[in-house]
Amino acid sequence: MNQRVYVSGVGMIPFVKPGTSASYDQMGMTAGRLALADAGISYDDIEQAYVGYVYGDSTAGQKALYQIGMSGIPIVNVNNNCSTGSSALFLARQAIASGAVDCVLVLGFEQMSPGALGSVFQDRPSPFDAFDAVTDQLVGMPQIPLALRYFGGAGLAHMQKYGTPLASFAKIRAKASRHAVNNPLALFRQEVTPEDVLNSTMIWPGVMTKLMACPPTCGAAAAVLVSEKFAKARGLNTQVYIAAQAMTTDTPSTFNSGDMMRVVGYDMSQSAAAKVYAQAGIGPEDLDVVELHDCFAHNELITYEALGLCPEGGAEKFIDDGDNTYGGKVVTNPSGGLLSKGHPLGATGLAQCFELTQQLRGNAGARQVANAQTALQHNLGLGGACVVTMYRQS
Repeated sequence: MNQRVYVSGVGMIPFVKPGTSASYDQMGMTAGRLALADAGISYDDIEQAYVGYVYGDSTAGQKALYQIGMSGIPIVNVNNNCSTGSSALFLARQAIASGAVDCVLVLGFEQMSPGALGSVFQDRPSPFDAFDAVTDQLVGMPQIPLALRYFGGAGLAHMQKYGTPLASFAKIRAKASRHAVNNPLALFRQEVTPEDVLNSTMIWPGVMTKLMACPPTCGAAAAVLVSEKFAKARGLNTQVYIAAQAMTTDTPSTFNSGDMMRVVGYDMSQSAAAKVYAQAGIGPEDLDVVELHDCFAHNELITYEALGLCPEGGAEKFIDDGDNTYGGKVVTNPSGGLLSKGHPLGATGLAQCFELTQQLRGNAGARQVANAQTALQHNLGLGGACVVTMYRQS
């Protein structure tokens, strides 16, 4: 699998609140068309498509793509919780890198409902039974929605282990808002201060306020991946390529470590990142920009350490020194991240790809990271799966 894979086209629509979006198929169709237009090709050039979504009936991918074209190509629907979009990207990259195909469309969308995430099927075992059992043991708090218990519990574990103050999470959320001000596709574009975050509704006393959690969101994003041969034959954009990529799933440490940070995927993230750095032959110190999975401010903080952006236990200093933003060591979530941009589950991984591609092309406008040449994407889904992707400028 040594064929270089280029990101020749990307597309994304503005993320919006549930109840205000177009239907999932319309959103998906629009994002797909934008990516094709950006690549400068037609749907007839696409050999395979991978479509990610979490909340939807089977073959929803066909419903969206048939409005662009009906060429009889393989369309694979992907569901891997919050890492769905990047899981589809992972499959598409493999297909090209293996030499099976030369041009693939990757699409992610989500039409969400208001409120906290919950289980759809109540008549069968939940994929989260083991996660819930460990969380009940380590955290308790059954009255709190499950996602908040998981990630709030992980943040609490970090606070207890390293003395991290609640203010560190507030500073992350405030940083996300400052970045999102410059992103016209983000859901929340109003800047907030750390004090605003701390003074918002307390949903877990001493652990989490409302502004520290990402909102349910509707949206879509897409990418066109191509081989070097195809790109050269068609004269396509070859500014950005995927230098390395890894997907990981849970190991026994998720459940037997007695650590909520590991329950929510710390080890998956650390392992995937290590594989990507080894593949690329460079380390975290070489990164210019990162889009990481900040479904909660707590997860952004622990992910700094999992990805090696700072030492374990060093996140508070990393934040206080401004090393997570413009002028620091590495700009994290210039898009505003899930916290401000929004988190339509199936679209998130492709939205991260969109942002990093624009950064490496130098097309990010007011949020452009100066001289960005190397970018890292981290997309996590509980249950679980983690995909880490490194992009580089050609």
